[in-house]
Amino acid sequence: MIPSTTSNNISTPSAQAPLELWGGIECTVVRIEDKFRNQSEETGHARRLDDLDAIASLGIRTLRYPVLWETISPEHPDQCDWAWHDERLERLRELGIAPIAGLVHHGSGPGYTSLLDPEFPEMLARHAERVAQRYPWIKLFTPVNEPLTTARFSGLYGHWFPHGRSQDTMLKALTIECLGVLLSMRAIRRVIPDAKLVQTEDMGKTFSLPRLKHQADFENERRWLSFDLLCGRIVPGHSWYQHFLDAGISKETLARFSDDPCVPDIIGINHYVTSERFLDHRARDYPPAFHTSEVPYVDVHATRVPQAHGLLGPEARLREVWERYRLPMAITEAHLGGTRDDQLRWLNQMWQAAQNLRAEGADIRAVTVWSLFGCVDWNTLLTQEHGFYESGVFDVRGKSIRPTALAKAVADLAREGRFDHPVLDEHGWWHRPDRFFSAPSTPIVMPALVESPRKLVITGGRGTLGRALARVCEQRGLAHDLLTRDEMDIADQASVEAALARHRPWAVINAAGYVRVADAAREPDRCFRENAAGAEMLARACAHLGIPYVTFSSDLVFDGSLGRAYVESDTVSPLCVYGSSKAEAEKRVLEVFPDALVVRTSAFFGPWDRYNFVHAVLRDLSAGRAVHASDALHVSPTYVPDLANATVDLLIDRAGGIWHLANQGVVSWYEFAERAAHQAGVDASSLVKTDDSGRGITALTSERGLILPSFTSAIERYMHENTMAWNDGPADREAA
Repeated sequence: MIPSTTSNNISTPSAQAPLELWGGIECTVVRIEDKFRNQSEETGHARRLDDLDAIASLGIRTLRYPVLWETISPEHPDQCDWAWHDERLERLRELGIAPIAGLVHHGSGPGYTSLLDPEFPEMLARHAERVAQRYPWIKLFTPVNEPLTTARFSGLYGHWFPHGRSQDTMLKALTIECLGVLLSMRAIRRVIPDAKLVQTEDMGKTFSLPRLKHQADFENERRWLSFDLLCGRIVPGHSWYQHFLDAGISKETLARFSDDPCVPDIIGINHYVTSERFLDHRARDYPPAFHTSEVPYVDVHATRVPQAHGLLGPEARLREVWERYRLPMAITEAHLGGTRDDQLRWLNQMWQAAQNLRAEGADIRAVTVWSLFGCVDWNTLLTQEHGFYESGVFDVRGKSIRPTALAKAVADLAREGRFDHPVLDEHGWWHRPDRFFSAPSTPIVMPALVESPRKLVITGGRGTLGRALARVCEQRGLAHDLLTRDEMDIADQASVEAALARHRPWAVINAAGYVRVADAAREPDRCFRENAAGAEMLARACAHLGIPYVTFSSDLVFDGSLGRAYVESDTVSPLCVYGSSKAEAEKRVLEVFPDALVVRTSAFFGPWDRYNFVHAVLRDLSAGRAVHASDALHVSPTYVPDLANATVDLLIDRAGGIWHLANQGVVSWYEFAERAAHQAGVDASSLVKTDDSGRGITALTSERGLILPSFTSAIERYMHENTMAWNDGPADREAA
């Protein structure tokens, strides 16, 4: 007989109780071989007490927060250092924020234990009891986060310690983790009788072609194991009961769960856009990255496969959980790494999924916005140290944390239960037709979300940057109008007012202007009209309409004499007419519209046209022509796709003031050319080093946040993404 799990000691909320908005901090402490990684350290949260005030300012009143065993007793189970936690938990208490205390988060415990240690459950329970004794006011606990996910990654796939690669190892680890949860909650409730278990787990689903249905069915039964164990359902007759016995887990151990279940008070579902998988034996139809010698099929994100269309999404998965357990639920992680518009769309979809299920009668209490301060290297499951940062509600890459557009959304959800942004008028990438690895036999079209999506306006329709921005907006599903000078002369007030009235944009990106640096001295009036007067005219109009505005400046507002890369607060000192026009534009724009965004950039290059230094260098070197490049003048080369994407993100965030956007790294023009040739495999013997009179560094770095990747990453991606031959004729630069 399967024990009932329908009773619990949390009273059902009234029909009027609103859906809550909780918060969470990515706090994983994971061991990989003999090295521990701590996400609170890597995102800087461990060093910023004021983070808690920033969270409180959003209206969040329940927070998943680390009280991790590995950080309190790292050396010996009886040696505890509570100082960090005392300070932060007391501050949470003062702020009126209820913590959900996490005791092990994707970890395997301190170095003196592991997920295969029979003593792990008892030792974790002792830690749990100490936590309860020290903080008896805490009512919500997650002793082990995502036990099945951790057991898979640590015991089946070998990613994390103890790096097992068998089903038996996975099941042993899972059993030990869940026994740790059971014993921990018993210990906690001896101190805090009304303590609640918020048990989290990733809840995806596996789909497949008919040939692999047996494997999909197997994995879909496996996904319930952590909850089934805690609810006492792993008994004779359960599809996985014999697997546990075959793995060496005794009947007596399994009976500890079925005889006295540790039923979650709240089932916490962590759902990601990659949580749903698709199995396909036709490996040739998928990128090589998904091919593996370990299994004779590919395992890919189901969102990328046409056959799974219509079966996916958080609402469907939440409904399955509710129908299986009928226990109070919460979405305990809602996070998406990617562009800001898609982060907003994903949060909105998760919120709407919870609301829809509540309307059907499901007891869903909250949605948790996860990774408030972002996360590092989760694109490799923490197995590689590249410093790959995904921002969250706050971006931590500057001197102080910076609220992103998610912060406004979270505040609105916490206080009003809804939020709006123009990007929500379009679908996220996981719903767009270009998401598939191979085109569906019958076109799949998602219904429009609104009849007329709100649009951006981008100026500079004939220029490199304007076209790149339009291309990025197209890729990101952002409705936009790309205007040429014929459609709007930015330096003519009547033309500006007429165009804005006609297009009614929610924001404007100004990529127009005079770009011929060498000719500016001969045409100073035209240069200043297009770069300074036009930028000011458009800024004034946007300020009047109350819509966000972005314009671009240049590293040439500096003379290069500082001896280091320039930051935003450095005093401008242009040496040329072009630089003077940009410096004047900055001044005028911020005078008439202090909240405008001014992006300084440098030496940009990209894969989508021929009008850049890299293309010209490779074209000429490939043809055997000499290329002269200065080894005295240093810049920060900037990859146009990175620049365009970061600019749009900052625009959506409503960032203002001057920002430096350049790929990280300082090189001379000669080094730039040399690196490009090396990366492309082009003979560089005709590259000639010159030493211009005078030396200078007009490279850019940022004190506000280094949000573009390294130059090395950029030049590698340029070679991978560029589709144009180098010997395709002259590269005459077009004016914007």
